Amino acid sequence: MSTLVPPLFAGLVDDASLLPPGIIGTSEALAAHTKHRDSWYSGLIGALLVPSSLVKLDLSPRGLAVGVVNDAAIGALPAVVAKLRAAGSDVARVEAAVARRGEDPQPGLSALGALAVETPDLDVYAEIPLSWGLLAGLDTVAAQRADGLRIAPKFRVGGLASELFPTPVELAAVICACRDRNLPFKLAAGLRHALRHTDPETGFTHHGFLNVLVASAAASDGGEVAEVAEALAATHPVPLVEPARSRRSEPRPLWVGFGAFNVLEPLTELIRLGLINGGYE
Repeated sequence: MSTLVPPLFAGLVDDASLLPPGIIGTSEALAAHTKHRDSWYSGLIGALLVPSSLVKLDLSPRGLAVGVVNDAAIGALPAVVAKLRAAGSDVARVEAAVARRGEDPQPGLSALGALAVETPDLDVYAEIPLSWGLLAGLDTVAAQRADGLRIAPKFRVGGLASELFPTPVELAAVICACRDRNLPFKLAAGLRHALRHTDPETGFTHHGFLNVLVASAAASDGGEVAEVAEALAATHPVPLVEPARSRRSEPRPLWVGFGAFNVLEPLTELIRLGLINGGYE
């Protein structure tokens, strides 16, 4: 009997093999994604993330679940979605940055809100910088959701500079702010490994995806910023594995998920931590 992925990890990892800095070819990425979809661990895998610039991509087989990540003008997204759907892709999500760091996110949020109105069957994720204007931006997203729009925030928690990595307290405050506004959220960048760690090559300390999962659960249970930050700061599996294990049969609270260039890496780490049973039984 195939070992199923527990509900806590369902759809946690999107396939980001077509996004920068990936170097894999399109045909190879599609073949690998199809293999993942046909595997025993398919429940872990979310959408195949596709840059909006690849609108001519032949996304066979038909019905492939796709998330469009915008790398052009927001106004061009409806045409991109239409082209991919005409090619047979199951486009259910778009993700787009609404501003650069230090810029006002409100104009971009208005543009994405218009997209959500125009395409009400899409889940729209607005990437809001973790800088000036963040809380006001979250208030705007909450108001848009209250109006019935399928829009939610996305945050980048890594990159090529140290200031792009929020501290545990900073990220905890963001998670609690989403909790307080009843906002699910996505994360991007830097979440390659399960546990918080320092990259020996760059010296940057990355957040762990298991840390984020446990921290989001703590926030959902009413935890304050300090408690949520404690989960984010853990570098050893002991304080994280049992809280995750105890919730394996429950849906994941607050956090929608993240993208990984190689989805087998988070799968392997979850197996090593005993949170997913590998192979067959």
